[in-house]
Amino acid sequence: MMGYYILIGAIMLVSWYVGHKLKTKFKKYSKVHLENGMSGAEIARKMLEDNGIYDVKVISTPGQLTDHYDPQKKTVNLSESVYAQRNAAAAAVAAHECGHAVQHAKAYSWLKMRSNLVPMVSIASKYSQFVIMGGIILMVMNLAGVGQTVLLVGIVMFGLGTLFSFITLPVEYDASNRALAWLKTENIVTPQEYEGSKDSLKWAARTYVVAAVGSLATLLYFVGIFLGRD
Repeated sequence: MMGYYILIGAIMLVSWYVGHKLKTKFKKYSKVHLENGMSGAEIARKMLEDNGIYDVKVISTPGQLTDHYDPQKKTVNLSESVYAQRNAAAAAVAAHECGHAVQHAKAYSWLKMRSNLVPMVSIASKYSQFVIMGGIILMVMNLAGVGQTVLLVGIVMFGLGTLFSFITLPVEYDASNRALAWLKTENIVTPQEYEGSKDSLKWAARTYVVAAVGSLATLLYFVGIFLGRD
């Protein structure tokens, strides 16, 4: 199991680094105040209206970096630091979350695929590690047949989560591209503010890349155990 702990440690280290850079970038671009004086909430409402979306509400949600779009409730949820702030970082986040609302309105295929996987993934990701560990323990106890079967079930469950992570990538990148294109086309931000928004979203996207690669590496490690190679 030493290999597993080394893998998890490496993934956590890279994840920490990217997360740290993201927070640093947002702190930096939070100091770049928008010349138009618009808040994150105002930018979100304008982007929705410009895309002909009038049935989605923009609301404030507690916490930091808790911003998300809820397709069930049709709400763009902006964290307190984004909802009321008037800077390049807030503009980037607000527009990005509205990018998801635009995806939803236009039935973007990758978003639909991800949404369809949510019910299965929510269950699989919750129990997959327990099933995998149970299979490994059974194999150690010389119950190889039963252990391998249980391990395989766990691997399939974990694989669903890995698939979900990779499907999330085009969804997130597309939302950012829509956001940046709108910010630039509609002259919501100046060239300097645009570069700040772009850099913020670039690092935000990298957190999803790290999560996907980390999930794949872990999955391959478990597959190696199933095939008899630790």
